[in-house]
Amino acid sequence: MEQYVIKGGKPLTGEVTIGGAKNAALGILAAAVMADETVTLDNLPDVRDINVMLQAIEEIGAKVERVDKHVVKINGSNITSVSIEYEYMRKIRASYYLLGALLGKYKAAQVSLPGGCDIGSRPIDQHIKGFRMLGANVNVDQGVIDAKADKLTGSHIYLDMVTVGATINIMLAACLAEGKTIIENAAKEPHIVDVANFLNSMGANIKGAGTDVIRIRGVERLHGSEYSIVPDMIEAGTFMVAAAATKGDVLIKNVIPKHLEATTAKLTEVGAKVEEYDDAVRVCATGRLGNTHIKTLPYPGFPTDMQPQITTLLALSEGTSIVTESIFENRFRYVDELSRMGATITVEGNSAIVNGVQGFKGAAISAPDLRAGAALVIAGLVAEGITQIDQIEYIQRGYEDFEEKIRNLGATIERMDVEDEKSLKKFKLKVG
Repeated sequence: MEQYVIKGGKPLTGEVTIGGAKNAALGILAAAVMADETVTLDNLPDVRDINVMLQAIEEIGAKVERVDKHVVKINGSNITSVSIEYEYMRKIRASYYLLGALLGKYKAAQVSLPGGCDIGSRPIDQHIKGFRMLGANVNVDQGVIDAKADKLTGSHIYLDMVTVGATINIMLAACLAEGKTIIENAAKEPHIVDVANFLNSMGANIKGAGTDVIRIRGVERLHGSEYSIVPDMIEAGTFMVAAAATKGDVLIKNVIPKHLEATTAKLTEVGAKVEEYDDAVRVCATGRLGNTHIKTLPYPGFPTDMQPQITTLLALSEGTSIVTESIFENRFRYVDELSRMGATITVEGNSAIVNGVQGFKGAAISAPDLRAGAALVIAGLVAEGITQIDQIEYIQRGYEDFEEKIRNLGATIERMDVEDEKSLKKFKLKVG
């Protein structure tokens, strides 16, 4: 087991380049197996979730060729199984996208109920509803979702709630259904648009992605394609908050500024300076920042995946802020860890009352999930003294070369084995 060891107190300065969007890439990897010709994907993030997904795709018989760190070729012509092993589902929730992809292509799929970060209830009832309305017979037995259909037929599907996962999964299956499908109350996140654009590049007929009504006209088959994945708005947002929290000055490159508007608006509101360019944003801050109120909402609202990071910033800001989490009920599990560092945060139901403090003190803490782990790294970068963060495998699920990128911005951070007391002592002596 590894940990991050951080000596805080240095402002982040310089440039950082953002990688491909993990959440888009997972849906696109599932979609790639739907063609019998080779698909080439560029700007693929080299993170644990992506590597697990590639293993799952390879396991069912697809040919996967890793051209380099960020480019992969996939050919789904020789798939021999439509059953995804529990081992992959346990590691990453998004492997359930293979359910829609395989159901669309082969009219059959078996997938275990999903795992992933424990941030709250994420039911898949809307996925099942969508598949059934397309004509599939779906059963859930002993933790396995079994979907079969003689044929899939387009349908008018109204989602009872805005859900990214169900929107993508239904879109995947509907691409190869007969006739026209309409998905109403669809999620509008940028990675849904990216998955739709990729499917269209393979010959699908999808219109309206990015709005709350998506129209899909089924096609007989999908063909090969070359496609570059959209930049990761959550990785970009994380570095934006880190720059502001450390009173730094960072140019964040390879981004789509429009995707970052909710984060930009809140950073500006508390007193940070954000400059937008064509494909970059620059964030800088001086002095103590102010307070604000935040409520997480589906896109284009403030993203739930940025909530722990912004809460960490507000815990250092002047005055009282209220953060309301409307998406996942377990998203405040990191608050106890921040409290160990000196934060004053009270959680009441789905809201956190954040009373800003002057600073944090380094401590030994644990990352409870992916985004909370990133938030705790930000806390460590600001804290006085040394912070040790374990369970960093969560962070590695979604951030490529995280410590290296932070180190290149001037921070003092190392990754080392939790049991490696010698390296820890050496690090403390070096920074002491």
